[in-house]
Amino acid sequence: MKELTTLRLFSPLTANLYTPDEYGGLSDWPDELTPADLCAYEDKIFELIQHERLDSEGDRGLAVYLHHDNLREKVYSMNPTVEVWQGKLWGVLELKSHGELSPAELESLTEEWCGQESDGWGEGFEQRPIKTNDGELYVSFWNAGKNFSIKPEQELKQPLIQSFDMQMGGM
Repeated sequence: MKELTTLRLFSPLTANLYTPDEYGGLSDWPDELTPADLCAYEDKIFELIQHERLDSEGDRGLAVYLHHDNLREKVYSMNPTVEVWQGKLWGVLELKSHGELSPAELESLTEEWCGQESDGWGEGFEQRPIKTNDGELYVSFWNAGKNFSIKPEQELKQPLIQSFDMQMGGM
């Protein structure tokens, strides 16, 4: 087997916060939180992600559910997490594979992760309340908005790195 390679896929998070009402219950109308607002809840969200892991998945995490045989063999693990980047909280899929993924494999894997975010793991996750001091938070790794995308870490972060390098080079 080839050495394990790490790849991280980023996607924007959306969330609703149900705050307490004047009667001691929760408001019927949630506040929509931005990815920047979600930074305050990073630890609570991460805690629920860890709680959602199943013993039957072991170290492999969501990789046990891959549909494509070649991906199931090549991808060792797929584990969701969150990360603050540029002042926003992002949904992240950390995966380890035996060697680099080809562009076609990356495309297939991204499609599989999108399915997990929308109809699999993510659908269950977004239905679980996260208890906070501010109320109940519901976080989604997927949304139907036009700004939704799943990007490899280097694709998401590379433009900023290139811009920084160009500025430093011109000094």
